[in-house]
Amino acid sequence: MVELQYTTLEDIEKTHTTLRNGFRSGKSKSVEYRKYQLLQLAYMVKDNTKRFEDALAADLGRPPFESHFLEINSSIMEARTAWANVDKWAKPERPPFSINATPMRPVIYKEPKGVVLIISPFNYPMWLCISPLAGAIAAGNAIVIKPSEATPHVSALFAELVPKYLDPELIAVVNGAVPETTKLLDLPWDHILYTGGGRVGRIVSTAAAKHLTPVSLELGGKSPVFIDPNCDLETAAKRILWGKVVNAGQTCVAPDYVLVPRDFQDKFVSALKEVADKFYPESTSAPGIYSRLVTPQAFNRIKGLLDNTKGSVALGGETDAATKFISPTVVKDVGVEDSLMSEEIFGPVLPIVPVKDVDEAIAFVNSHDHPLALYVFSRDATYKQKVISSTQSGAAIVNEVVIHPGIDGLPFGGIGPSGHGYHTGKYSFDMFTHLRSSMDSPSWIDKILGFRFPPYNSKSIKGASRLLKSLPPRPVGPPRLGAANGAATKWWGKWFFLAFAVAVAGGLTKRVKILGALVPGVNATRS
Repeated sequence: MVELQYTTLEDIEKTHTTLRNGFRSGKSKSVEYRKYQLLQLAYMVKDNTKRFEDALAADLGRPPFESHFLEINSSIMEARTAWANVDKWAKPERPPFSINATPMRPVIYKEPKGVVLIISPFNYPMWLCISPLAGAIAAGNAIVIKPSEATPHVSALFAELVPKYLDPELIAVVNGAVPETTKLLDLPWDHILYTGGGRVGRIVSTAAAKHLTPVSLELGGKSPVFIDPNCDLETAAKRILWGKVVNAGQTCVAPDYVLVPRDFQDKFVSALKEVADKFYPESTSAPGIYSRLVTPQAFNRIKGLLDNTKGSVALGGETDAATKFISPTVVKDVGVEDSLMSEEIFGPVLPIVPVKDVDEAIAFVNSHDHPLALYVFSRDATYKQKVISSTQSGAAIVNEVVIHPGIDGLPFGGIGPSGHGYHTGKYSFDMFTHLRSSMDSPSWIDKILGFRFPPYNSKSIKGASRLLKSLPPRPVGPPRLGAANGAATKWWGKWFFLAFAVAVAGGLTKRVKILGALVPGVNATRS
């Protein structure tokens, strides 16, 4: 185990001052300089791929493939995506045309917020640090990253590499545990991103409130899976089990538990067993095949939940405290008051909760905190829509698990107790960007808006009233709610579009045939 060198409390204050001065120098305002830093970030990972792979194996017992697929490749791509798009993202925007406002040349500038703090977790210590870091660099900020002390090899590697590849006047690493994090939170920041648990999230929010610092929180929670018997069972079992056991279940969007009709439970469990045999033909206790829990405390917590369950272990259940190993485990007949349902598991144990029907499943999910992710496996469009429209969650994913935070263009974030704020890709840039409104109003505008100046009189009110847009006709009553209206509109809309497309295609074909007859050598099959 590497000895992680913690940053001194005095150095934390000095680092904050250095970065504040670095930001005020204005060099991060240059988009070209941001792009340079983003390429440096990408090459920091690329040049040291093997070292990151080894560090992740040391901290989490990760198989090399998982490290590449989940973190190393994704980190490089986040930096590259920001590098390729920052020119467009940072470009000032004009609001929509308005006959009243456009002459005043309104514009929205994309400006950095300032000096920001990123507190990253242990479960994905690379990606959940580098992904938001790329967005913060692209937005032009100065940044402190605080990696997790629970992954000392990765955190030590960050402390070594960041000053070599990135501008130390703009980007710094602070390592430490509770005292160091407390010191960081005592300082004023222009934005804080915290990824972790709800208990610490409340501490971060409370500390930030002293300085009126905006905060984004990614907090996780118990992400449910809805199983419709009318699903592709083999695909569902394969994806759910992988999503549960990858990184030994230490994934904030991992399937936490499965809600399945009571009479379909045994068939679903059998499918999970078949998949497990294919995934792991050899023992998962062998090194390099399957990840481990990050700390003894994490192991003991999950083992305690498993020891106290009233459900039946249908798969796995093997544990080894010395290596922090818990095998891929499925527990069936789990009640809603079971120990496994008392908190987010954050480990490779999958409870199967039998329910009467989808309505009971929806009611159960809605009686608890909104999850970070919600999963539905079904081939029935009505079933899918019912679950999604009747629940709330950070993400609602159909027939897939876990990988949605890595899908380009999708925001990653929670709702309610599972967090707030969005990041990855452009959403990370947006999170660390201040939208600064501006106008440059010419003198002649006062010929139109002169009524605003005193002394006020009846003409002032008439002038202001002229700026109002007319309202549509007063409604005669509330609209009739229900899916039938929407479905009918969609049905007629599709037929109208199809008829229009056929008419246009017919007209073009006719014109091409005429052209072919009139002009020798024209291929009448081309438009």
